[in-house]
Amino acid sequence: VQLQACGGGLVQPGGSLRLSCAASGSMVSLDVMGWYRQAPGKQRELVATMPTVGSTQYADSVKGRFTISRDSAKKTVSLQMNSVKPEDTAVYYCKAIWSRGSGSWYESWGQGTLVTVSS
Repeated sequence: VQLQACGGGLVQPGGSLRLSCAASGSMVSLDVMGWYRQAPGKQRELVATMPTVGSTQYADSVKGRFTISRDSAKKTVSLQMNSVKPEDTAVYYCKAIWSRGSGSWYESWGQGTLVTVSS
């Protein structure tokens, strides 16, 4: 399963940006889809995740500013980023947990898309 992310770029503080990620390949079930980010010199961290069933999870630092959504039929996940701050600057990665129906679950990562928040 491959994940293709897009939508990164340069945005001014206080602005908005929307990231999208599409999953493709052979799979029977697609469970959790989400976004992580890695800033320079820091570890990769969770931004937001959304399971097929269950509660959406957000990092405290983005609550109230970012919104995750997904289209199960299209196998896509999006991240609407509002009121962005310089500290949101990072490479954003999408992640998916999926199965081929054998009882085993796998995870795939997208290639990463750079978001730079700067005036």
